[in-house]
Amino acid sequence: MRVPGRSDRAGDSVDHLFTVDGCSATPVPPTVLAAEGLLERRHLQEWVIEHPAVLGEEVLVITSEFDRWADTDGVPARDRLDILGLDATGRLVVVELKRGTADRDVHLQAITYAALVSRFDLDTLAQAHHNFLQGRGESLELEACRRRLLDHVDGDWSQELLQRPRQVIIAAGFPKQVTHTVVWLSEMNLDIDLIQVGLWKVQDQLIVGFTKLYPTPEVEEFTLAPARIEAKAAARKLEERSRTRNAVHVLVEAGLLPDGTRMRLVPRHGVTESLREAIHAWVGEDSSRGAATWSNGTAKPLTWGADGNPYSPTGLANHIFTSVTGRKADGIQGTTWWDVDTSDVPDTVDPDEWAALAGFSLASLARQLRGSAKDWTTLHSLLASLPSGRWTTYGDVAAAVGSHALPIGTHLATCGQCPHAWRVLNAAGRISRGFRWTDATRTDSPADVLAAEGVSFDAGAADPSSRLTVDALKSLLED
Repeated sequence: MRVPGRSDRAGDSVDHLFTVDGCSATPVPPTVLAAEGLLERRHLQEWVIEHPAVLGEEVLVITSEFDRWADTDGVPARDRLDILGLDATGRLVVVELKRGTADRDVHLQAITYAALVSRFDLDTLAQAHHNFLQGRGESLELEACRRRLLDHVDGDWSQELLQRPRQVIIAAGFPKQVTHTVVWLSEMNLDIDLIQVGLWKVQDQLIVGFTKLYPTPEVEEFTLAPARIEAKAAARKLEERSRTRNAVHVLVEAGLLPDGTRMRLVPRHGVTESLREAIHAWVGEDSSRGAATWSNGTAKPLTWGADGNPYSPTGLANHIFTSVTGRKADGIQGTTWWDVDTSDVPDTVDPDEWAALAGFSLASLARQLRGSAKDWTTLHSLLASLPSGRWTTYGDVAAAVGSHALPIGTHLATCGQCPHAWRVLNAAGRISRGFRWTDATRTDSPADVLAAEGVSFDAGAADPSSRLTVDALKSLLED
């Protein structure tokens, strides 16, 4: 990513920043971290830890100032890895920081650290993360740290991919020896990013910026380093499995499942048929082990029936796996283990719509919902435009606004401000069981209001000739 005005000579930053007052633009003078009393470890490192997006998309900081090398490789403890992260594809990210211009051999340091961490396994990383959080005053059990790492990876945990760390060097500038070497190393199959940190002073306010100097988007597009090929292949696999975004986040954002939805255990990913039978036998001893309750939080949305504690889907699947086998799970996709219990219909949804979820796991539901989101502004606008004497369905409304029938039904049942909500019926043209009037004292039914508007009913079902289709609803939105 190149910033307009930046010189092609790495380390020779010529960004032009201005404060603007109408037609007048005043240059903002650049400064450097050392001149402002800003330190590498105390300041620059903390900025990156607090904002890991600087390192790329979806990076979780595992640890910083790591120096536990002597336990395995005999490397002196004074060699400290500045930051170690994990991206969503399951690759480690080794970060080397310099508050000034990088040393001529800074890439050698990064390569050394990458070689050392490439030997790490899940348990080593979990322990490092546990120690890191403990040192920062955050208490998280070792097993919870392990689950956090597994949950962060959108796909199967791959030890092979773990052995190909990406390296990121952040500095105020880079000598040509470094940039030329990094380009050559990339061509020789090493994956290294160069990020330049700049500092400006506007009155008494300091402004810091991070600019990716290498690789540029064009280089990334045509670089054929195996490490990048593997990462892209992993990303494509995730997309094919519709897990580019975390399934729990997709479901919560869509509002598909009401709080209190009951889930049942159906072990799938990461276990053999014989182990599935062992899990079913274990659940048979205590049926509460196979039940959980959903709540719309992205961290730990499942409350397990066996102990009443909250878990992430993968965290609970791992816990069950360990309880049955006595071994630690590795790479289970927990969202495939939990299905909606459609025998328990929430009051706010239509039974027919709810029954359609039978056999769907959290993962498969998320696949159905990719790209859908709650946009109640558009929904309210559409409802307001529904004409008198016409009706439509939750499914048609959902299709028109890019959502799903269930969150639409749940919202209409709980909103209190949705116009013309009585004009939305279930797929059979009947009043949804979850329908509620905003005025609790009303005793008439939506069918009564629709009949007064001219809609006829036959055995409780609205006349299909009065129904507005998806195309008609989209036309209303365009008007």
